Amino acid sequence: MSAEAADREAVSGSRPCTPPQASWFEFLLDPSLLEQHLRGLHPDPSPVQLIVQFLEQASKPSVNEQNQVQPPADNRRNRTLKLMALKVAAHLTWDLNLLEKGLTIPVLNMLLNEFLCVSRVPPGVKHVDLDLSTLPPTTAMAVLIYNRWAIRTIVLSSFPEKQTKPGPHQLNMMSLVQQEKELTENILSVLREQATDSITVLEGALNIKKDFYIHTLRSLDLLAADPSTANGETESSTAGLRISADHLHCQVHYDLGGIYFQQGCSDPSVYEKAKEHFRKARELLTKLDSSASLCCVDEQRLAGYWSACKTLTETSDPGESQHTPYGQISCFMRNHDYGALIEAFIRDNVTLSLPHSFRHSIQLELLHKLQQGDRALEEVCHKLCVCNAVRDALEGGVLGVSFHQLLIKPSKNTISFLLEVCTRSLDKEHRSETSKRKMAIFIKTVCNRLEDVSLAFMVSSHKLFMELLQDEEKKILMEQMRKSSATVNLSAKPLPSFYDIPASTSVNISQLEQQLILSLDPRHIRQILIELHGMAERPFWRVNSKDFAHARQLFTACLELVTEFSPKLRQVMLNELLLMEVRGHEAGAAEGNMERPPPDLVSRVRGYLEMRIHDLPLRQIVGEECVVFMLNWRENEYLTLQVPQSLVNSNPYIKLGQLIASTCKELPGPKESRRTAKELWEVVVQICSVSSQHKRSSDGRVSLLKQRESSMGILPRSKFMTFMKKLREPLVLTTLISLFVRLHNIVRDDIVNEVTAEHISIWPSSLANLQSVDVEAVVVTLKELVNYALSLNPNNQSWLCTQADIYFVTNQYSAAMHYYLQAGTVCSDYFTKPVPPDVYTDQVLKRMIKCCSLLNCHTQVAVLCQFLREVDYMTAFKALQEQNSHDSMDSFYDYIWDVTILEYLTYIHHKRGESDKRQVAIKAIGQTELNSSNPEEVLQLAAQKRKKKFLQALAKLYF
Repeated sequence: MSAEAADREAVSGSRPCTPPQASWFEFLLDPSLLEQHLRGLHPDPSPVQLIVQFLEQASKPSVNEQNQVQPPADNRRNRTLKLMALKVAAHLTWDLNLLEKGLTIPVLNMLLNEFLCVSRVPPGVKHVDLDLSTLPPTTAMAVLIYNRWAIRTIVLSSFPEKQTKPGPHQLNMMSLVQQEKELTENILSVLREQATDSITVLEGALNIKKDFYIHTLRSLDLLAADPSTANGETESSTAGLRISADHLHCQVHYDLGGIYFQQGCSDPSVYEKAKEHFRKARELLTKLDSSASLCCVDEQRLAGYWSACKTLTETSDPGESQHTPYGQISCFMRNHDYGALIEAFIRDNVTLSLPHSFRHSIQLELLHKLQQGDRALEEVCHKLCVCNAVRDALEGGVLGVSFHQLLIKPSKNTISFLLEVCTRSLDKEHRSETSKRKMAIFIKTVCNRLEDVSLAFMVSSHKLFMELLQDEEKKILMEQMRKSSATVNLSAKPLPSFYDIPASTSVNISQLEQQLILSLDPRHIRQILIELHGMAERPFWRVNSKDFAHARQLFTACLELVTEFSPKLRQVMLNELLLMEVRGHEAGAAEGNMERPPPDLVSRVRGYLEMRIHDLPLRQIVGEECVVFMLNWRENEYLTLQVPQSLVNSNPYIKLGQLIASTCKELPGPKESRRTAKELWEVVVQICSVSSQHKRSSDGRVSLLKQRESSMGILPRSKFMTFMKKLREPLVLTTLISLFVRLHNIVRDDIVNEVTAEHISIWPSSLANLQSVDVEAVVVTLKELVNYALSLNPNNQSWLCTQADIYFVTNQYSAAMHYYLQAGTVCSDYFTKPVPPDVYTDQVLKRMIKCCSLLNCHTQVAVLCQFLREVDYMTAFKALQEQNSHDSMDSFYDYIWDVTILEYLTYIHHKRGESDKRQVAIKAIGQTELNSSNPEEVLQLAAQKRKKKFLQALAKLYF
């Protein structure tokens, strides 16, 4: 062991800490440590980190006596470092999936070039000119691995998302990042130029039927021990790991399929080649052991490629089309069987087998054909829009812009179809109360959006309207429609509401309820409901649901039995009866019944929380449900001031409830309280902390063991999460979300990528014992809490912005755009009004700009740069210089109102010789409303109009 390592060992023995991370120079001093390190369960540094460190040290330039920078020296030290990097890659069995995921393109390029050199590939000879069948097996394998990486890198570089990976060039600030980007682009340029040669090399390898060998740690040691060995059949060239011909061919077919599929964007005929390679890869994969460590084929991606190729080449397996939803949809689209397509979408509203993104992509594809002039698709697009809107409603999502546009002037047939889809989308056998409530909200939204009163009455007279909406909702809607109908000359008399039908009082309500339970005749049921609503102002939709009624009867019977001989048991039964009734009321509220609880129930809950009976067993669950009940019904004043301290100290849920209520109660005031917020903060931090134990291993090192479910808090984190998921009150959820956002930002310690939330300023800005907080627990809890809150109200602008930020800081840029746009839609009536500036702040807009940039949607970046308070011309111009753009480019020029940007566009297209796009830019700049001589009001109106249309266009893309 080196002196430095011994010193670090001595320090670690005297101070409890995690095992020290091995340094690169230790392996240089004692190469035998490398294999021992790599065989560890979780080696630190990881193998890819070691490759980066070894190559970084080996490629450092030197400085001579005249202070001149010289290339890296070719000495024993650097050669050993490069060899160790290769040995680490050999330990990973040259798995390109792992290497590509962990290394940047420049580092992997350096590694593989060194691999070619060590494998004795003839220098100065193009790979396409080599006869692989005559080369030593390990030499031929090195050539194949390099060329496989070359075409895979071309494919990966075309994907919109870019991942940040560790690399030797990411050591300083922006200048080095820019240097690495330029180096990467240079390498990609060379790889693209040589793509045809790489493809030829790999296709030639498919004709070689013999097995190959790949270098291992042992074979690399043999090469190092005998550097003068000629390029012949030596032990070192066949001492590697044997790779069967089928195994190699499977991977080569997969990689060739990927490059041909990527080339199919510009030459559709190439999709046939891609399909043939994917077919062979699938056949070979069935013969191989897919669990083998050498199998680098992504089977899920292969299946996706195969399905896409069959669709693009208009060939399909009839048997497969009958059994897979994707196959069916592809078949319907190919055959233009749009009636069957719509039926499939309606069925999928019940089965939920097709993902949301796939359904909307089909709608967008047909909409594109419609915009190109195929007017026969107009009705089909309307029906698909309705089907997708109903699916979104059932999943609690935000309704798309296209659906709201459809509701502006719908036809009678459209509304009739909408009601049919709604009816068929509710599974008759397994319809849940939640899905029925979501459907009711959707129907109410449709009624509110319809301007044609006759169509609104058409919806209100439908059986779903009668069944699903609550009495108060129906009354309000009917009153609104009556007021609207008074000002509209309808050709037909409006349909009467059932409230207008006189009710008979000659039948007892209980008898009518019994008839309602027994009757199966729709007309009879309707008449009974009309009479019941005339007698009593209460809902009857759950008259046949007797779970709580039976429970109440049994509890009441128990209460009668114990009252005579045990006052304590009587109180226990009263507590259980209270728990049942609280749960019953909360279940109704979760299903949409937002009537306040009766005063008697509130009084009994307060009585329980004030109970001071000694020696009475109190279940924590009763206290938990009572606290949830009081928080959900905004009884913050009571929880703050009147709950006995003894009960607060004995029940963690009551303590939590009191702290949450106190914090929420003081939030609306002019000065937000920090004392109660700090107490709640400390409790939650303890819940999210982990206890640590130190253990000394056999070699004397001290390791730090962390316990996930710590006993440090008043509750385990899992129970705290369960408690929070019972809460419904928006201010309470907003408060807890803001707490976890602040905690999340502190533990991540990344000021550039912080998540935002309301009321975040009331929480402390630092932690005394940061190391004890379980970072993963904080991140997971925040995500679960925000997802839960949005499931209750998907239109809460603050929660949507927080969700967008979470996706942004985790590099999920498409999802982040989705939620940033949702936040804008809910506060602007789907972009028909300006988005408030406190929602689309400069920070939010800059994050949207970064999302579009990393998704390679550079024209969208340029348009969004206009939204900032001060137009960011530098970013806009840089984006417009990019030629690898994945958006519609010139189709977005109509949304640009800044003349300077439009002028730059005309210049850049002229410079590139793109006359068609230049004409589009000139047409946009020539619009009279953009004339700089216009009054400021006209210019502002032109900008607002383009903002609205651009955001609506983005919403269609990302929703």
